[in-house]
Amino acid sequence: MPGKSWKVIPSASRKTAAALAASASLALLATACTGSSESGANDDPDAKTTITFWHGWSAPAEVKAIQENVDAFEKAHPNITVKVVGNINDDKLNQALRAGGSNGPDVVSSFTTSNIGKFCSSGAFLDLKPFIEKSKLDLDKLIPKPMLDYTQFEGTRCALPLLGDAYGLYYNKDAFEKAGIKSPPKTWSEFAQVAEKLTVHKGDGYQQLGFMPTYHGYETVVDHYMSQWDHAYFDKDGKSNIAKDPAFAEMFTYQKKLVDDLGGFAKLEKYRNTFGDEWGAKHPFQTGQVAMQLDGEWRLGMAKDAGVDFEIGTAPMPVADDEADEYGKGFLSGTIIGIAPQSEKQNAAWELVKYLTTDTQAVVSFANAIHNVPSTFEALKSPDLKVDPGFKTFLDIARNQHSNTPPASVNGSTYQTTLQDFGYQYESGKVKDLKAGLEKTAKQIDTDIEQAK
Repeated sequence: MPGKSWKVIPSASRKTAAALAASASLALLATACTGSSESGANDDPDAKTTITFWHGWSAPAEVKAIQENVDAFEKAHPNITVKVVGNINDDKLNQALRAGGSNGPDVVSSFTTSNIGKFCSSGAFLDLKPFIEKSKLDLDKLIPKPMLDYTQFEGTRCALPLLGDAYGLYYNKDAFEKAGIKSPPKTWSEFAQVAEKLTVHKGDGYQQLGFMPTYHGYETVVDHYMSQWDHAYFDKDGKSNIAKDPAFAEMFTYQKKLVDDLGGFAKLEKYRNTFGDEWGAKHPFQTGQVAMQLDGEWRLGMAKDAGVDFEIGTAPMPVADDEADEYGKGFLSGTIIGIAPQSEKQNAAWELVKYLTTDTQAVVSFANAIHNVPSTFEALKSPDLKVDPGFKTFLDIARNQHSNTPPASVNGSTYQTTLQDFGYQYESGKVKDLKAGLEKTAKQIDTDIEQAK
């Protein structure tokens, strides 16, 4: 396997910080961007031109992979030259879009799917509808629904998915065999039993923990848990639904009981403080400190590269006990790509966006190179896709009709961060009344959204 070429998504545990950092910039951006789907789209796509593409990948293998796709695009479109600029985060992107001018990007991308509501509603990313209609693309037949969901907001499609991420369960097969566990759990009640069976206590700590259930446990965050319950963050009027939809109370109750049953918050936090970095070789799943881990598709390659001394199994995360027929679903996110509204070469920019996101060979080659999930139906079933049994799990999750992602909001990830903060308070015992806590959190979410509008 080549060197580390996984796209390090700032999702959940890292995405929260990235989204918050981008929120201030996007608030200003909303007042500065007035991009129109009509403006700037008068360039001749057949004329000789140069466009600029900004992306966030930075690892050598990632940069090489995106450049190879751009090279293939230029070969198919000899009139268009693409200047590629990597290692662009949302802050840099927002500054350039606010400044405008001819020195900015034409094609833009972001790892922060939770900001799509801001990107679309503010005009920071151009409305792609005219281009999609002109190209006669039937997106429903091209791209899985959750990926379509996280690239549009309230009917405005300002982005398309450029590869995706699917989240599932990693488990230590050796630990399973030693504990006499035959297969990965499919429901949350089964999961709790397995997690306890795999846990080996040692003094006031652990020799091995079945699963780190706290919301600080890297990817074990609120929205990833919630993806395994049928739920609705908002009602039909756009108001927070977290205090009314019983799925939220059920999830918080389950997670809190799991925390308590595995030793209690304080004991778990003490053990968690011994863990290595999420993105390094000393990740607790890779060292054997935890026997099960919720994570994205990239973990498989990272664990193998770290030289783990046990066999790794992958499976979908369990589902609510009364939703067993939906087993196989999971949380989806990924990279989004669009067009800068200030671009004077929007037709040429669209040709690149369309190629990178809908050309099967382009999607497959990029997915193979950086070990992410393809973002089109054709690429997901392509015979050229490099698939081993462990990775196939995540392809199946991406294809599952019940897989989901949190809905976009006009204030980006703020509502998710607010709910996550409540989770920290509840699991640690600082908040005792779950019902009252959810009601208070719902009011805060509604207030924040009204203020953003």
